[in-house]
Amino acid sequence: MSNLLTLPVLLPMLGAALSIVGSRSATLQRVVGIVVLAAVAALAGALLVATDQQGPIVAELGGWPAPVGIALVADRLSALLLLVSTLVTLAVLVYAIDQRIADYGSATASTTFHPMYLMLCAGVSLAYLTGDLFTLFVAFELMLTASYVLITRRTGANRIRAGMTYVTVSLLSSLLFLTAVAMVYAATGTVNLADLAGRVGELPPGLQTVLAMMLLVVFGIKAAIVPLHFWLPDSYPNAPGPVAALFAGLLTKVSFYALLRTQTLIFPREEPWTLMLVLAVATMLVGVLGALAQNDLNRLLSFLLVSHIGFLLYGLAVFDAAGVSGAALYAAHHITVLATLFLVSGLITRRTGTVALDRMGGLLRTSPGLAILFAIPALTLAGVPPTAGFVAKLALLQAGAGSGPAEQAVAGVVVVASLLTLYALVRVWVRVFWGEPQPPVPDSDPTDEVLVGTARTSVPMYAATAGLIAVSLAIAAFAGPLAGMTERAGVDLLDRGPYRAAVLGDGP
Repeated sequence: MSNLLTLPVLLPMLGAALSIVGSRSATLQRVVGIVVLAAVAALAGALLVATDQQGPIVAELGGWPAPVGIALVADRLSALLLLVSTLVTLAVLVYAIDQRIADYGSATASTTFHPMYLMLCAGVSLAYLTGDLFTLFVAFELMLTASYVLITRRTGANRIRAGMTYVTVSLLSSLLFLTAVAMVYAATGTVNLADLAGRVGELPPGLQTVLAMMLLVVFGIKAAIVPLHFWLPDSYPNAPGPVAALFAGLLTKVSFYALLRTQTLIFPREEPWTLMLVLAVATMLVGVLGALAQNDLNRLLSFLLVSHIGFLLYGLAVFDAAGVSGAALYAAHHITVLATLFLVSGLITRRTGTVALDRMGGLLRTSPGLAILFAIPALTLAGVPPTAGFVAKLALLQAGAGSGPAEQAVAGVVVVASLLTLYALVRVWVRVFWGEPQPPVPDSDPTDEVLVGTARTSVPMYAATAGLIAVSLAIAAFAGPLAGMTERAGVDLLDRGPYRAAVLGDGP
């Protein structure tokens, strides 16, 4: 199985190269993208089964053993998130392809979208599978470079300004990340994560704290943790619908995965993390209260995205096997549900021509299928039983209830944030789907990437969105086995022994 570890990274890169070579053939680009991502999804599924049965799987690139060489490592957590993320990228690609066919015809190719999309997917795979800190930096740069192109393709002045905010903040976080990697290497002489798990503990406590805080700030910016979240609500709403769905589903969760991996492996704790608990509360409340103040549908969803990052932080703050397990399960759910809601937002905008909630209405009469596509992920995000969101939140609440008084108190904040999320989404339902149907608003910029106000949507775009809903329903249907797997992943993350033994060939 170790020979397969490179393929989730190499296949999208090769697909991107082939898309550039065949840029004059729209059909070739589309087939390559779908086939590559379907193959990566199959590989991720095989890795998930193998890691759950055998433990971590390691590939030593170039034959150089760790910690000298670069190692790719798959364990239960990384394989699970890789599988869910790849299914999301596949569904979003199908949606984007059909949107382009509907807007520009089947013969119109793109010189940039497909190569950049596949390169972003390669970066996501590398981030999940890398076993060293510098290669993690490379993975983020690969993702961010591709995302720069995707967020600014054929856009007007407003989107360019929003893209500049995204680019500026991303470059700042990348500079801090590179500085953190340099500091870690200067202090320990290695960037291999398994090797760092043994060496960082030998450093003075003050230096350990500085390094941990540097990485927390870096991944806090990328994951949009309050108060470092300001860039996200200004950037994602201005991206084209499929791009916004891709970013919402993947980028912040990849950053949280990096935070979870580095903090549990390199900076272990024996008790709950108070600072992270405070950040979790702030992120949950600031995000959901910001959502309640929005009239723009995409900005509302962006603030809810920020809020629910706080749920992930809560699991990490508890810092025991149950908390980390709950965070892993919630991350898998969160990847699918946010991507789905942004795709549904794109469908709504195509029909109405606007993201302003007060200019919509009556879609339940004119598009009952769209109402169903919105209702299911909305209830899932709010955590209404028996959805995947309920299962994941229940795991987090059980972890908090079994911890100390502070964690139990924050469990109440989780419930409050969930109720406010439900209220925010019910307000969207009332404004968008109830009332008298409103005429579509004319497209204010017909020359940009996406046509809106068409009052029509093709069947494959609905099918791609429904496919993501099916993934979310599958998470709920197989909640028992998935919870068992994430529990084993949580134990491994805090034990550190299996990971270190697989990479270095020795014990903790």
